[in-house]
Amino acid sequence: MLGSGPGGATILPFQPARDGQVGFTREELTRILDLYGRMVAGGVWRDYAMDFTRDAASFSAFRRTAERPQARVEKRPANRSRQGMWTLFGEHGQVLKRGHELSGVLAPMERRLVKLVDD
Repeated sequence: MLGSGPGGATILPFQPARDGQVGFTREELTRILDLYGRMVAGGVWRDYAMDFTRDAASFSAFRRTAERPQARVEKRPANRSRQGMWTLFGEHGQVLKRGHELSGVLAPMERRLVKLVDD
């Protein structure tokens, strides 16, 4: 889901945050969508959703649209000085990985993709 800004204008994920809203940078979104595209090509994911709030930005990937997300990547800048602003959640909401760098947080999904290709 894309958020709306003042006057109902759509806020794209790579635009600077408005009114304190958290978003993804172009580089972050490119990295996430690259993984998503490879998972789609591997037949694992078929749909995605994005959500932007004042506290966090999240990208959810679905096997089927009607299901809960199979994976969710969340950027929460308030946690930057603690365990890191990036979190990878599993299908049942469990925390799979936290970190300061997006690439490290996406690593478990990257490994899963490699296993799919090897099989």
